[in-house]
Amino acid sequence: MNSSLISKIEKARRYAAEPDRAHIESLHIRFRGDHDVYDVRFEQGTWFCTCHSFEALGLGTCSHIMAVERLLGLLAPRPAEPAEPVL
Repeated sequence: MNSSLISKIEKARRYAAEPDRAHIESLHIRFRGDHDVYDVRFEQGTWFCTCHSFEALGLGTCSHIMAVERLLGLLAPRPAEPAEPVL
């Protein structure tokens, strides 16, 4: 293995140990559920899923989104907080 590749691997390990360096702004995942394949997206600070539960329950989450958050661990994007009203 050449020294250039070794240094890139070491740098990648250092970056991975500092997850605050990365911020996911958009994400699209095809998620194979028990009954169908769903599009799970994170865009403009909000999660979306094409499954029936996401729309029907109106909770802003579903089992597919929760599974993706678990898979992503520390890097899972968090929905944007609503702005505080200025009084």
